Amino acid sequence: MAARDIHGPEAPWKEFQVVGKSHRKIDGMAKATGEAVYADDIQLPGMLHAKTLRSPHAHAKIVSIDTSRALALKGVHAVITGADLPIKYGVIPWTPDETALATDRVRFIGDEVAAVAAIDEDTANAALELIDVEYEVLHAYFDPREALERSEPTIHESRKNNNVSKHVELEFGDVDGAAETADLVVKGEYQFHGSTHGAIEPHCAVAKVSPEGVLTLWSATQISHYVHRALARVLEWEPQKIRVIQPCIGGAFGGKSDPFSLEFCVAKLAEITGRPVKMLWTREEVFYAHRGRHPMQLAYRTSATKDGKITGVDAKILIDGGSYSSFGLVTTYYSGQLLTGPYDFPSYRFNSTRVFTNKPPCGPKRGHGSVQPRFAFECQLDEVAEQLGIDPIEIRRKNFHGEHTQTVNGQRITSSGYMECLDKVERGSAWRERHRQLPTGQGLGVAGSMYISGTNYPIYPNEMPQAGIQLKADRSGLVTVFSGANDIGQGSNSVVRYIVAEELGMDPTDVRVLAADSDLCPVDLGAYSSRVTFMVGNAAVDAARKLRAKLVAAVAEHWEVEEKRVRLIMGRAIDLEDTEKVLSTREAIQLAEAKFDTLGSTGAYNTPTLGGDYRGGTIGASPAYSFTAHIVEAHVDEETGRITVPKVWCAHDCGRALNPRLVAGQIEGSVYMGIAEALMEDHKVNRFGLHSGPSLLDYRMPTAIDTPDIETYIVESVDPEGPYGAKEAGEGPLHSAIPALANAIHDAVGIRLRELPFTPAKVLAALAEKRMSEGAAAGGAAAKAMAKKETH
Repeated sequence: MAARDIHGPEAPWKEFQVVGKSHRKIDGMAKATGEAVYADDIQLPGMLHAKTLRSPHAHAKIVSIDTSRALALKGVHAVITGADLPIKYGVIPWTPDETALATDRVRFIGDEVAAVAAIDEDTANAALELIDVEYEVLHAYFDPREALERSEPTIHESRKNNNVSKHVELEFGDVDGAAETADLVVKGEYQFHGSTHGAIEPHCAVAKVSPEGVLTLWSATQISHYVHRALARVLEWEPQKIRVIQPCIGGAFGGKSDPFSLEFCVAKLAEITGRPVKMLWTREEVFYAHRGRHPMQLAYRTSATKDGKITGVDAKILIDGGSYSSFGLVTTYYSGQLLTGPYDFPSYRFNSTRVFTNKPPCGPKRGHGSVQPRFAFECQLDEVAEQLGIDPIEIRRKNFHGEHTQTVNGQRITSSGYMECLDKVERGSAWRERHRQLPTGQGLGVAGSMYISGTNYPIYPNEMPQAGIQLKADRSGLVTVFSGANDIGQGSNSVVRYIVAEELGMDPTDVRVLAADSDLCPVDLGAYSSRVTFMVGNAAVDAARKLRAKLVAAVAEHWEVEEKRVRLIMGRAIDLEDTEKVLSTREAIQLAEAKFDTLGSTGAYNTPTLGGDYRGGTIGASPAYSFTAHIVEAHVDEETGRITVPKVWCAHDCGRALNPRLVAGQIEGSVYMGIAEALMEDHKVNRFGLHSGPSLLDYRMPTAIDTPDIETYIVESVDPEGPYGAKEAGEGPLHSAIPALANAIHDAVGIRLRELPFTPAKVLAALAEKRMSEGAAAGGAAAKAMAKKETH
């Protein structure tokens, strides 16, 4: 049934009452007034404070650890080392290579070695100074190419004498044949740097063990279910004896989507001491925990016909994974699997290799694994258009793969509003009048992208729901939603409120949401891969419709009418054929409770079977895909090399916009992060492996002054499988901002920047190279003219 017909095609109120309207976030007022409770706000009686001892070496064996002096310090209650938590874990079950504290060796500066619980943070920090660790320093790898070529010593001994984390090579169609017969082949090498999340709230966790032997962990995590599983594994506790609660969280963007050392440490220290334990990381520790954007070295070859049709794409990618696996197995696949839209590739090959290095571990940052390849390809697509004399927007239209189709690697595309996205940014930016027409130093660039709306399968194999919702209807007229989803600022708690209110015809303020408490809520797999609105939203629709059926049945029986005559709308139950019959939602709930007993319902969502029939074919497969188009205006100062971005136009196809205000906020945040990564951010280490600037003073991010004016366009393609047609809006709008900026720089001053970030030094070097090239060409032309003159 079409989403807009949800109340019947003939009803005068067939349009939505809640969905599609702009509402406040459910937690907006609490955050604005300071009432929101974050992990560090939790204070428990008798609580101890924990701190972590970290490695000063990038790569070393641990010869010995002596904690006796630390334990003897007054106020210290416990000290633990890797021997206390020896079981390996990893968010991906096939790559468990981390321990909460290092057991045999350290693999990056900042790797966790020991933890102390004391009466206060000062005492805990003093105790760290008294722990004696003897190291045997090993050769450290900071260049992924060296890590790929050299195998002694290996960073992980289990890796069969190499430092390869994951290698994937897949080919679809005849890529080499396409290059041989193409009218044009464009080649290029690109480098994408590392960046980190920059969430306002640092990582924090609090643990206590009750007299009944139940471990409760409060953690600033975006994957509370996977933290619950990992705690049970590492601590060797029965999972039903563990409770994980996510308090309000101050941003994540993927940076809190792994189980982290501090969660295991506070749990173990609470178990040992019998007292609650809190650990709050400093900003420097957050930089070393990292899990941010993977640096990638990308080589692309694109083949095309003379009229601009792409015939083949060939990619070779080297990925710097840092010291541990994290989500790296998925990253390696995503770097290739997620590039095959919104354009039609008749042939495609990608060869991706992720290697370990002795740097902080990389993981999933907003747009996980696919932002880097999108930068390389969209820049190369512009080069193809330039060499063929085709408008960059037109070449993208020409290669659009359409909707309700399948990509070359077997991904099913349902709805697609990409063409409308291109239309909107083209008109909004006055592209036709301004592209290649602006003064020297000013330019416009375009790029497009596609991204997933949820993953095809859970991180660990199982047949259970990927998202669950439970509803409780109270005779007071309140409906409570129990959601396992992790709200990390994107508004997932608000989304389920809107959906339940829409289905039950209620005022949203009469719907209360309790979330991310493993004792109270059904399992949800977490806030990653833009899965929450789609999957949790569908689960909420399922649960609400089951509850609505009970309310309608009870009211119809009470009125002695057919159920099809009863509608729930605007806090009332009404009879479509007798306007005198009206009940409040409260009265409807009471009738239903009398008829059905204690009133509630559950709902769930699982994806259909998706993906290509080959190894890795399901990774990157999604029940729906979002689409984005960016146009960026860039100004380049040729004397200083400074780039400024006065304006960005971004159109994003999110399916149905359940709350346009939230969607616009996600788009603007994505654009901000994309431009920030392109111009300023750089998560890097020096030649010793020490982070070059682990603070928000040294790690450059744009302020409000640096942020461009952002023109946002919401495109609603209405997906057949999303809740009311909704798709993702949290990550997709980031991807094409970076290549659109690169293409705008070329339009402004005629240089192609292929290495991020775009610093003034790189701009000046590229301009100097361009002038030398133009000078050489001019000199050659003059010499030829002179020789021709002398001949005559």
